[in-house]
Amino acid sequence: MALLALPAAAEAKDKRQYYVSLGDSYATGYQPTAVGQGANTRNGFAYQIPKLAKARGYRYKLVNFGCGGETTFSLLERTKECGGLGPDGEDYAGRTQLAAAERFIRRNKGKVGLVTVSIGGNDVTKCVREADPIPCVAAAVESIRKNVTKIAKRLRKAGGKKVRIVGTTYPDVILGQWVGEGANQNLAQASVAAFQQLINPELKQAYAAAGGRFVDVTAATGAYEPFEKTTTNPVYGVIPVAVAKACEYSYYCEFRDIHARTSGYRIIADLVVGTLPKR
Repeated sequence: MALLALPAAAEAKDKRQYYVSLGDSYATGYQPTAVGQGANTRNGFAYQIPKLAKARGYRYKLVNFGCGGETTFSLLERTKECGGLGPDGEDYAGRTQLAAAERFIRRNKGKVGLVTVSIGGNDVTKCVREADPIPCVAAAVESIRKNVTKIAKRLRKAGGKKVRIVGTTYPDVILGQWVGEGANQNLAQASVAAFQQLINPELKQAYAAAGGRFVDVTAATGAYEPFEKTTTNPVYGVIPVAVAKACEYSYYCEFRDIHARTSGYRIIADLVVGTLPKR
């Protein structure tokens, strides 16, 4: 019986693949513990994916190149040591994040089954401070599309046709501006248009240019619910459902922090895993 089990065990071992994660602090799993305080954690979506993917027949080992604070530009250009790696993140000082990931993928040709990219959020965060954020976002997405297209195409070239590349976006945490200290409901409403009409269409187009998939995290976290649809929140009273979900899936309402709670990261992980064909 032991001899009969050996081929099956060897086959299962051969099916193990690398999952390569690139991006910003969403890729590193950052979560705050108080205003201005926090740390990278294993609650991030990249760390949840290997376990969730097992149910679809995949055995992934995470290789995380993500770096907190990264933009679409710095991912292509920064060569200094990353000060915000995720738990067990790859140290690639002297290379850009993209170059380091390309190098790993090429060296492990045929062994990389999944690549995710979480980038673009830090390119537009400055727009929150603008009186009218939409023109600011519109200008930023021009470079986002150009840079992300370049990133996706280089990853495709490194990995070949069969590697699954999935680009992610973000929950619309700025909806949390509807409530709390310094609330700005106009900004909360404008943020929805920024994601739905500008940021996400450009990201989707950029990943598609390299044969990649795109998962709309903004939609999946309920940001597009009409503002007329309300619910009663125990802290903020009657508020739009979309705002309540932003408070539920992120720390923005509580700490004015853009990062996701574990449940928010779980939604991203589920969306990525959902793109994998069942084995």
